[in-house]
Formats: sequence, structure tokens, C-alpha cells
Amino acid sequence: MLDVQNLDLKYGQSQILFDISLTAAKGRITTVIGNNGVGKTSLLKAIAGRHPVAGGTVSVDGAAIKLSSAVDAARAGIAYVPQGREVFPMMSVLENLETGFACLPKSDHVIPDTIFALFPVLQEMKARRGGDLSGGQQQQLAIARALITRPRVLLLDEPTEGIQPNVIQQIGDALQLLRAQGDMAIVLVEQNANFAFQQGDSFVVMERGMIKRKADKANYSKAVLKDDLAL
Repeated sequence: MLDVQNLDLKYGQSQILFDISLTAAKGRITTVIGNNGVGKTSLLKAIAGRHPVAGGTVSVDGAAIKLSSAVDAARAGIAYVPQGREVFPMMSVLENLETGFACLPKSDHVIPDTIFALFPVLQEMKARRGGDLSGGQQQQLAIARALITRPRVLLLDEPTEGIQPNVIQQIGDALQLLRAQGDMAIVLVEQNANFAFQQGDSFVVMERGMIKRKADKANYSKAVLKDDLAL
């Protein structure tokens, strides 16, 4: 579903990503790991159209997409859940969800019941302001907002960061349900070793802006993952 080829990214004169190539398949969770500062967030921002690339291509379901803006990426079927959640604090939960309509035709401006089935707390708090939610609730809102866009590729940047354990479990259950539906590719950037290994079907290890290793779960272990996170 997602095919990234030879992606380079620069911040000013500094090159951050070097010749990154990876794929992510429907019905699978591709987990990107590595120590802080290796370029994981930059990679997701590049795929999501939030930072211009210096070279390379991104394709969704075989079709190359423009990377000139986040709107282009969203309309191509890429949804991004950023690190730090970035909910709109003064808007209600419902209004936050409705911002996902921006890349959809008017006929699709409906919040599916499945959103509230995945995250029941959002149904209870539809009228509450996004900034008044707990960190875990905001994370659920950020994921739900991304799903409103009906993505074919879902990018998640450290969804467990600063989240209480019971909500981490709820997020994990939601990801497994989305995975089982088999109609989207999920790319997960994660520093929580247990969550990363539990969720991942395949693993991409980054180091210094490059890919060091790719492995399926059958050829990988939690011990190796922890070593890779410690680099």
C-alpha cells in the first residue's frame, strides 16, 4: 500500500534522511524504531507532506503522490497522528473530529459509528474542549481524527508517549482491530519496546538518518529490538 523509495530530506544545509526506502502492506503494522534523533519523526513528516523532501518518491497503492503539502498527502489516503497529538485545545471533541472532513468530498462529511466504537470515551465527551482532555484521551482523539479521513495509510508517531497504561492497552486493541480489517497499512514509530514488539508485524531500524535493518517478526526478537533502541 505504501512504497517509499530513495527518500532524502534536508533541514537547511543539514541532511536528515539518506536514501530511505521502505514498504508497508495492507493488514500489517510496520514498526519504525531507533534511538532519539535518528530521523523517525522526520520520515513520517516527509511521507505526510509536512516537510518538503530533497529527493525520492512516495506511492500509495501504486500511484505516486505529490509531497508538496499535507493536503495532497491526505487526499492521497495518508493520515498522520503526530507526536504530541496536536489537538485543537479550544475546539470541542466533535469539532476536532470534524476537521478531518477537510480532505473529503462533502458527501463523506459524516463521523462513522465505528469511530466511537473504537474510542467510546469520545462519544461521552463530544462537547468537551480538546484541551480539557487527559493526555490519553487526547491521543485517542488524535487517532480518531486521522481515521475520519478514511486513510489507506495510517502513520502514528509515538502514540504511547506520556500515556497511562490502561489507555496504552486501549490504543493497542484499536490498532489490532484496524490491522485485522485489512484495508489499510499502518506505520508505527514507537520507543516503548514492549508496545513496539507486540504491535509490529515487520520492523525497520533507523540509525543516523539511514535504515540499518529490516526484519519480519519471525526473524526478530524483543531482545534485539531493545538493543536497537539503545543504539
